[in-house]
Amino acid sequence: MKFNLIDKIEQISDQRVVAVKYVSLAEEYLADHFPTFPVLPGVLMLEAATQAAGWLLHHRHNFACSMAVLKEARNIKYGNFVAPGNFLKLELEWLKSTDAGGVFKLNGQVGRAIAVAGRLELAYFNLADKQPDLASLDAPLQQHNRRRFALVAPTNITAAVNINS
Repeated sequence: MKFNLIDKIEQISDQRVVAVKYVSLAEEYLADHFPTFPVLPGVLMLEAATQAAGWLLHHRHNFACSMAVLKEARNIKYGNFVAPGNFLKLELEWLKSTDAGGVFKLNGQVGRAIAVAGRLELAYFNLADKQPDLASLDAPLQQHNRRRFALVAPTNITAAVNINS
């Protein structure tokens, strides 16, 4: 199962993305994490940050690849909890390109308090690069990513993204 954890992209450029994850008591995982003190799990904070960094990779490369996945998380530190009714504001800054994708500086806040911080490295590739028999899946996935981006990104940015490409 894939969780789409980015509810809104507030800003995006080739160097930076600002994205938001709203936390609602209706989210099923909160029933178990924790029953008397529901908070956004740290692993989902990290996944939301990975998804935001993935949007930045897609934006930088005009959706050239179908997959943006976490390769490495370094120096991840958690601070304040993100409870229902709050939102996690994620700011990811592009640090450098790698052979496989890119490295990002992560800063996630709830209100003015740090909720998560660290560095992420993402790999950016097409399935055909890893398994040639999956090549037929790349174009539909790229199209799917464009459509999802159009739902969460600012309208001035999505107007520049050709959803039908």
